[in-house]
Amino acid sequence: MTAQTASREPATPSPVAASPRPGIRFDAGRHHRAKIGFVLLATEQTIEDDVMRLRPEGVGMHFARAPIPDSITNATLAAQAETLADAAASILPDGSLHVVCYACTSGSLVIGEERVFGELRRGAPNAEPTSLITGVIRALRALGVRRIAVGTAYLDEINEREATYLEKAGVEVLSIEGLRLERDSDMVRVAPDYLAEFAASLDRPDAEAVFISCGALRTLDVVDAVERRLGKPVVCSNQAMIWDTLRLAGIRDRIDGYGRLLRDH
Repeated sequence: MTAQTASREPATPSPVAASPRPGIRFDAGRHHRAKIGFVLLATEQTIEDDVMRLRPEGVGMHFARAPIPDSITNATLAAQAETLADAAASILPDGSLHVVCYACTSGSLVIGEERVFGELRRGAPNAEPTSLITGVIRALRALGVRRIAVGTAYLDEINEREATYLEKAGVEVLSIEGLRLERDSDMVRVAPDYLAEFAASLDRPDAEAVFISCGALRTLDVVDAVERRLGKPVVCSNQAMIWDTLRLAGIRDRIDGYGRLLRDH
């Protein structure tokens, strides 16, 4: 390109502040009650459906994904810590988000709530941070439960971390049994009727509740039926997370059909 040709190119226009059309009428928008953000694993296939199924009218549910291979281990989960801030920052960058949650039970306990909260605050400083394991612990406290039997989707290495984490939070883990699945793409395909059988098999007389851990499992489909069968509280990851994020956002709606946590608390 010659200098003469270059001189004929139009200059880049200077940015001009937009001026809205006079007389536009605004309201509070479709999500006028609250806006909640969820940072998901890149492999996640269950949580969005569960969240939208239980979404109260007027509450916005917004999602971002953080990179991870289709392998759920202590190492792959720990590596997610470095990605959480960027993922959170991509959700409603106008700053209108009320709550932001790292939506992975195993990831939040492997990374630790303090680190998770710090990363979420970096990405979404105006939002109240929480995590899936935080929601579970708060749910158990709301139900007045201290002694639990636990079932998970995970490998034994993650189960060991989970039992220790819950014990440090003041929850006595009487037993923990995993499905020993590594691939998230396998976790999402475990049949709900099998999950109901699995949850019932974990119960023991000294357990005040049963907790089924993993947001990829479709336990929300059967949690109410299992709770009625056992006659005691049953907590599952997505039920606890939805309850926790709604309450943090100031939404007190009671939701029937998914266990006593959402119905009574």
